[in-house]
Amino acid sequence: MTKFLGMHEALEVHELLTFKTLCLTKAATMSGLAQDPELKAILAGDVTAGTEHIQQLQHFLTNREDVQ
Repeated sequence: MTKFLGMHEALEVHELLTFKTLCLTKAATMSGLAQDPELKAILAGDVTAGTEHIQQLQHFLTNREDVQ
């Protein structure tokens, strides 16, 4: 990859970041409402994965000089 994202690439990453943030918020909220232990475990795993994905997307937007 290049050091800098094109404008359209930055916008697409921002859209993905917005979508993943919404998914994370929904999963975290629903895990508090869920009563089934298996469903809670699935939602907890989704929260963990979503957090990691958000951090990766934020890295693309903020630390562009580190991208290779």
